[in-house]
Amino acid sequence: MKLIFIHGAGGSPQSYYYQTRHFEGSEAVALPGHPEGTLCKTIPAYTEWLRGYIWGKGYEDVVLCGHSMGGGITLQYALLYPEELKGIITIGSGARLRVHPAYLAEDQEGIRDPGPWNQAAIDGAADYTPAVRDIVTREKLEVGPAAAYNDMTACDQFDIMARVSEIKLPTLAICGTEDVMTPVVYTRYLEKNLDNCRTLIIEGATHSVLLERPDIVNPAIEEFISGLG
Repeated sequence: MKLIFIHGAGGSPQSYYYQTRHFEGSEAVALPGHPEGTLCKTIPAYTEWLRGYIWGKGYEDVVLCGHSMGGGITLQYALLYPEELKGIITIGSGARLRVHPAYLAEDQEGIRDPGPWNQAAIDGAADYTPAVRDIVTREKLEVGPAAAYNDMTACDQFDIMARVSEIKLPTLAICGTEDVMTPVVYTRYLEKNLDNCRTLIIEGATHSVLLERPDIVNPAIEEFISGLG
């Protein structure tokens, strides 16, 4: 099986620092415009780009794992092209990804004046280990506020709540109890509306659960994949 990780809004493959080092042969993709290439304006557009990427690489027996916006891309892919996947994993994501206006305003202001936005990005990684903090922060600053605003807008427009129950693929949905961007209720909605979904709610973890608790996230992914045969 080919495990492919998809990062969140304004993110980078380094958000999966601990996962790509744990899962041999896995790959964390850089979505277009992060920072190379042209940004996609919607989650469906990112999904089509990802499909072309997977087809171009000739990958088979694919398991998609998406964080936040990446989870939206994962769900959209599973909805449209289920026959191309073995299973899906969402981390801090949901069938709808409404964005608080304050986050959009912050990114808009960052385009105009990057200084405070850059400092907020640095401060947001303060609790990570030094190696991870430096790598994740550097790539976030390279991607920049324009990409973050583009992606947050794409997330705010995303809504497949009316169709998500059509997804029948094996699903693992992970979320932290302290996630304020994509709260636990989003994951519980997936649990309730997907026939083949198991959930993992990690106590005390935030939206960055994949970086905060790889000791829990990685074994859960491993167990899920092993059950796919």
